[in-house]
Amino acid sequence: MNTSDLIESKENAIEKQLYAYQHGAIEKIFKRLQEHTSNYNLLYQLPTGGGKTVIFSELTKRYIQATGRKVLILTHRVELCRQTSQMLNEFGVTNKVIDSAVKEMPVPNDFMCYVAMVETLNNRLRDKILDLDNIGLMIVDEAHYNSFAKLFKFYEKGIVLGVTATPLSSNIDIRMRDHYDELIVGESISSLIETGFLARAITYHYHVGLTSLKVGISGDYTVSSSERLYNNHVMQDKLLSAYKEKCLGKKTLIFNNGIATSLYVYAKFREAGFEIKHLDHTHSARERKEILQWFKEKPDAILTSVSILTTGFDEPSIECIILNRATKSLTLYFQMIGRGSRVLNDKKEFYVVDLGNNLNRFGLWEAPIDWESIFRSPEFYLSNIRSDEEIEHSYKYVMPEELRNKFSNSTNVEFNIKAEHVLAISRGLRPKVVIEHSIEQHISMCIENSNGIDEALVLAELLKEEIDFRVRVYCRCLAKTSESYVKWLQDEYKRKLQLSLIRHAQKLADEINEASEISDISETEVLPNEESSIDGDFEI
Repeated sequence: MNTSDLIESKENAIEKQLYAYQHGAIEKIFKRLQEHTSNYNLLYQLPTGGGKTVIFSELTKRYIQATGRKVLILTHRVELCRQTSQMLNEFGVTNKVIDSAVKEMPVPNDFMCYVAMVETLNNRLRDKILDLDNIGLMIVDEAHYNSFAKLFKFYEKGIVLGVTATPLSSNIDIRMRDHYDELIVGESISSLIETGFLARAITYHYHVGLTSLKVGISGDYTVSSSERLYNNHVMQDKLLSAYKEKCLGKKTLIFNNGIATSLYVYAKFREAGFEIKHLDHTHSARERKEILQWFKEKPDAILTSVSILTTGFDEPSIECIILNRATKSLTLYFQMIGRGSRVLNDKKEFYVVDLGNNLNRFGLWEAPIDWESIFRSPEFYLSNIRSDEEIEHSYKYVMPEELRNKFSNSTNVEFNIKAEHVLAISRGLRPKVVIEHSIEQHISMCIENSNGIDEALVLAELLKEEIDFRVRVYCRCLAKTSESYVKWLQDEYKRKLQLSLIRHAQKLADEINEASEISDISETEVLPNEESSIDGDFEI
């Protein structure tokens, strides 16, 4: 059997549409493969949703036809193995998936393309069940995962093509240019949005104090410190409120940094009357399939998850992505948001709700980014990512327009904590008068814009985010304060605000009652009897 017989004819393969930018990328990459026939590692970057699998599937077909040599495609997850194999079949490329069930591989064999998960292949190579000498091209999907590097020692003569949305290694101590000779940058996110291949992201940011988070050896925030923050009832309330404000009625995917957090989210939304499901890596294949089918079919479904859906998951009907976590990984940031970027029928935009200051850390998802610079000097890029302390210190609370409208009767709703602190010190006053004056302003705002105690207390509840900001700025003015003190003072502020409003309402009620009693006495003196007050004419 010759090589051409192993590539199905176009009549047998499903016709795949290639777009102009994909054709351009294929031509550019194939030219490099022709120029470097051995011992060359090439890296190709394209945003999530741009069709990397389509591109390297077509490249696989062309390479086999042009050279008669075999191709090996590597993934890091079993789901990606199946998806890649299916795509190759659609391009007419007969392939063999090397999974845990494959214990030996006869040589020679008629397969011109293999698809394997990195760990499985590593075990087969270590056990000498498989030989890479007859492989002309190795394609590495999601090449930023540094776990692929272990296989390069088995493959030193052929060509490697790595594909990724973010050419930045998952290991902060490893540079991708140490493994790849050249980077080819594909279409930008903004370009794919303008040409209609990706949906436009409408991003909303809710400030979150992250100074309590700890960074682990991987360079990202630890699960334990994230769960201490995001499991807190305040953060759970903020998440639910953000969902109601921006995502209500939309198909929503929530990303968390820990299973416990996701389960708290599940319980919180269920308690609020929303239909929601939770998914993590402990679910069986059958359970996962059922949950994802439910998510696909229900128009306003809410799915809370942990990591598992960042890659190898494609659901174009997603309308809202909530980042209920913080990350220091640029790759993860792009992967999470990318889950909502697929276009579908009339879907030309999607919503991103950021509850981890990720927008302040990395910028907008669609903003220009110099991938060449990151490829050459990742350490420079990583060192210039804004720290949580810098983000916290530069943050200035601005009351949202819809909230400002609820305080329309108040001429001024701003309060400069720093300026008030400087003024208090210059006058020899206790620093705490700043907090007292701030509470007084909030009391006035709630009273001026309400018709009773119940409305006033509702307005006070809406001021929680501003209160947290004011207290944090105040504590920074004091220099050294613990995080526990900040939290205590924030709670104490809210308690005093509510108590003061209740006292004001009670005082007002007492004054009305007192006035009513005086009025009753006066009426008794003037009107001799009840009958005259009803039927007779009288003068006061």
